[in-house]
Amino acid sequence: MLPLVLYDILSELPGNNWSSNPAKPRFVLSYKDLPFVTLWVEYSDIPIAMKSIGAKPNKRRDGSEVYTVPVLSDPNTGSLITDSLEIASYLEKTYPEKPIFPNNSEPLIRAAKFFIGARSIDIPLPWDAKRDEDWELLEKGYNTAYEWYQKSDGKWIMGNTFSYADIVVACELLWYKRVLKEDEWAKISSWNGGKWAQVLADVEKECKLA
Repeated sequence: MLPLVLYDILSELPGNNWSSNPAKPRFVLSYKDLPFVTLWVEYSDIPIAMKSIGAKPNKRRDGSEVYTVPVLSDPNTGSLITDSLEIASYLEKTYPEKPIFPNNSEPLIRAAKFFIGARSIDIPLPWDAKRDEDWELLEKGYNTAYEWYQKSDGKWIMGNTFSYADIVVACELLWYKRVLKEDEWAKISSWNGGKWAQVLADVEKECKLA
């Protein structure tokens, strides 16, 4: 089997990876034990690089097009997939071992409009002008997610069954951990009795990225 190719954003941070969206397919690939390599792309070069390989642009809310990463190239099938959720769906269908959408849960996860820190909703990073309000909004979102975990019968959102939903939550946490100041990440880590640092650690271990 030829290694799959994941396009990600280059960073000055140690290890490069920091953005939550490219992190999601990275976690999925690792969880499924699929061989892959990462090609790092400068942020300013993303449109040129993605056009050059024939990747499809994403649609903004206003209908305009934008080239983004992650993009996944699979030399085993000739497929080129854009968008983290579409990549996860492709990997699930093409490489079904170790499912990330167990019990036919993909439609449910796709339909969910709220994930902690998800880009589809307007929870700003806690460094905007209305800083205190931003932190309150962020904490409120995590309190909601904490209720989801509390209602399950196990360590994951789906009880004892690991799923893509847990990967999404962990990757947003990873993003905060990588880009926020140490004391700001410590603040998030302390919420809900230290739940979120534990979730990130558990998912990284499950995906063999710890």
